[in-house]
Amino acid sequence: MHVLVIGSGAREHALLLALRRDPEVTGLSVAPGNAGTAIIADQYDVDITSGEAVVGLVRKVGADLVVVGPEVPLVLGVADAVRAAGIACFGPTRDAARIEGSKAFAKDVMDAAGVRTARSEIVDNPAHLDTALDRFGPPSGDPAWVVKDDGLAAGKGVVVTADREAARAHAASLLDSGHPVLLESFLDGPEVSLFCVVDGETVVPLLPAQDFKRVGDGDSGPNTGGMGAYAPLPWLPEGTVDRIVRDVVAPVAAELVARDSAFSGLLYAGLAMTSQGPSVVEFNCRFGDPETQAVLALLETPLGQLLHAAATGRLADQQPLRWHDGAAVAVVLAAENYPGRPRLGDAITGSEADGVLHAGTARRDDGSIVSSGGRVLSVVGTGPDLAAARDAAYGLMSSIRLPGSHFRTDIGLAAAEGRLSLPQA
Repeated sequence: MHVLVIGSGAREHALLLALRRDPEVTGLSVAPGNAGTAIIADQYDVDITSGEAVVGLVRKVGADLVVVGPEVPLVLGVADAVRAAGIACFGPTRDAARIEGSKAFAKDVMDAAGVRTARSEIVDNPAHLDTALDRFGPPSGDPAWVVKDDGLAAGKGVVVTADREAARAHAASLLDSGHPVLLESFLDGPEVSLFCVVDGETVVPLLPAQDFKRVGDGDSGPNTGGMGAYAPLPWLPEGTVDRIVRDVVAPVAAELVARDSAFSGLLYAGLAMTSQGPSVVEFNCRFGDPETQAVLALLETPLGQLLHAAATGRLADQQPLRWHDGAAVAVVLAAENYPGRPRLGDAITGSEADGVLHAGTARRDDGSIVSSGGRVLSVVGTGPDLAAARDAAYGLMSSIRLPGSHFRTDIGLAAAEGRLSLPQA
């Protein structure tokens, strides 16, 4: 089986490494890829938002399965074009991808499915903003305002703040850019990322993970696309994953089927483990980054066969997933000034070691690897427990050099020290 992976980040690097371990995968291609993926897969530079261009590449490389990593091609219907060409594709249709592409659509689906989520309101007129803000945040009893871009924002369109003026400024900037604003009530409790391979109403959960969105230690600074993650979650009570599938993911999958928008691919549930139980923060229509880097490091089941089964309607026939014992920690190395305008073009040393997954990297004509994006690398460590996995990840990070770069030092620390627990009702 020849597999074509669409995307250029550390998520796609992790997917390729896991696919390479599958004995039934005989060839790998990636578009557009990065300096790290070029070592393990044939690399092609095409417009991944164009269904026609992707289908042309599929035919050129003779791919038997296409795995779409990023959300933008999915929301634009690239998976539809691949399927229409008669090629198996792991990734939802344009209609089903609205679960991420439109938060208003996702809220409507959750409401119909009876899934717990934050109270919300869409604001699309600046004249209504102030009265809407008064219904959320501290005046309503919430500890903070939660302001989101209703569309795709690569994980960076969210502001959570107790400062009304900061909330208003973010909302106003979105409205000024022509983007509707979603206001939500604040959800208490630690967050969980649960990836589920979905084929219609068949749902197969992967290991739960937790990611870290803010740029600095102690969850300080602005939101990013993700600065690190770990899996599994030692503080999560036994049976919680089954509960999330039963009460959250399966009802949403069934509701999408009922709307003739059946989901086929990776359905990502971002949840807050509140005092009232799991509550949805967001749904994504693809593997998350950086959680994928940690979760796939522990997967023993052949990934290519699993994704192909989902893409061809045979997920229900698959054996239960197998996992390696222990834990995995992924830490993101970011370029100077990220999540602002990053400094690019600096040479990186130590980036070709095992466990280093590339994202914003490129190879110069002289052979050196340089930074080409805000999140440059993910470093993944594994071990018999979370503390050992942290030691492995940060030990590897210490061998990498990139001028001006930064990373969080507390990925998985609270969990490793036993300082995380669920809020009580």
